[in-house]
Amino acid sequence: MLIAFPPCTHLAVSGALHFAKKRADGRQRAGIEFFSLFLNADCDKIAIENPVGIISGDYIPKWFPDLAEKYGLPRKPSQIIHPWWFGHQEPKSTCLWLKNLPCLIPDVKEEPEMEYVEWTDKHGRKKRQAKWFFDTLKCSKEERGKMRSKTFHGVAVAMATQWTENINV
Repeated sequence: MLIAFPPCTHLAVSGALHFAKKRADGRQRAGIEFFSLFLNADCDKIAIENPVGIISGDYIPKWFPDLAEKYGLPRKPSQIIHPWWFGHQEPKSTCLWLKNLPCLIPDVKEEPEMEYVEWTDKHGRKKRQAKWFFDTLKCSKEERGKMRSKTFHGVAVAMATQWTENINV
């Protein structure tokens, strides 16, 4: 079984502001190719975790038609999960592309009351963000990236317990 957590830096829609630069300098192409190595790996059971990004929409066929054809993109995720499903207070859409593995079954059925922070940005626009995410904005760029990219413990436990039940050893 292969469980992959490829870097999302050049693929996540949260970085769309920088897409033109990333296309121009080759970072996005390299990110797509790396992600696609996992999608097309010669392995019986595969799970790939990444945030909402360009792998599943019309972006790649538009900007990288050669890669879309080569790798069969776009490819919709098998499941979109949220950390709160597995006991955390954070809302964070996370995509899973699964091959011969079942979708994860949530431990929690009802969305908990989330804590949000509201503010006005430097352009006078009203903003609203989950508190856990807002708190990451107080960190350095490096720390913030590391905090936001971590897999939540409850999600990791669900992957380990639910998917290992499906492995024929």
